[in-house]
Amino acid sequence: MKAYVFPGQGSQFVGMGKDLYEQHQTAKDMFEKANEILGFRITDIMFSGTDEELKQTKVTQPAIFLHSVIQADVAKDFAPEMVAGHSLGEFSALVANKVLAFEDALRLVSKRALAMQKACEEQPSTMAAILGLEDEKVEQICAEVEDVVVAANYNCPGQLVISGSIAGVEEACERMKAAGAKRALVLPVGGAFHSPLMKSAEAELEEAIKQTEFKQGICPVYQNVDAKPHTDPQEIQQNLIKQLTAPVRWTQSVQQMIADGATIFIECGPGKVLQGLVKKIDKTAEVGQVS
Repeated sequence: MKAYVFPGQGSQFVGMGKDLYEQHQTAKDMFEKANEILGFRITDIMFSGTDEELKQTKVTQPAIFLHSVIQADVAKDFAPEMVAGHSLGEFSALVANKVLAFEDALRLVSKRALAMQKACEEQPSTMAAILGLEDEKVEQICAEVEDVVVAANYNCPGQLVISGSIAGVEEACERMKAAGAKRALVLPVGGAFHSPLMKSAEAELEEAIKQTEFKQGICPVYQNVDAKPHTDPQEIQQNLIKQLTAPVRWTQSVQQMIADGATIFIECGPGKVLQGLVKKIDKTAEVGQVS
């Protein structure tokens, strides 16, 4: 079975999507529609902006979403039997499996980016990558720290990202190193994504998600919050609301997709991050890039 996977923040690069814009009329129309919806020419920043411009949250999230969704739209033989997206990528996955309309999802992604940016400004916070410790040990150490710090991204075995207050993350990192972590590295991000500190952003996004139409998908989506397949529009909607404060269970999602019959994971969007993670989760898994 073909599983299509969609990347999240961090996969962006200057020049992304330019080839799609130039080679496909459909892609060009979708990009121009996006410029109109967003109220600024995101294509100018994507195709020929600077790294700094592209790094702005209000640009990064819609840019990755657009690249992923438009690439899927113009791809040859695009026929997903299951889909999943890493964090932001879940929105791309929901367009690819027809649960969300392109325009609706883009508006949600833009709203999400701005709400997350606002939450970051309200409360300085951060994230850190922990390498070489078992998930259970990371969770245990997070629970022992008094400040807010939680496991946020289960990327692959031995690679987990924690998220929380600056003091909480720094203390957790020291404890992780003492417990034998190969690395405990604070990441250059603006806030504590997928943690309770995103509660204000979740509340803001919840309203927008509830006002958006969710349709029956053409195949199951394996959602971040529980790593299980979903086809019911209401369940998908509820899980998407919880996503900002809940961890991204990527390892568990990939394992579940394999258990349910996935034979190849095709990454759709900028970069190859997810292909690398899938191979670390299961060395025997076949991976590829959408064409």
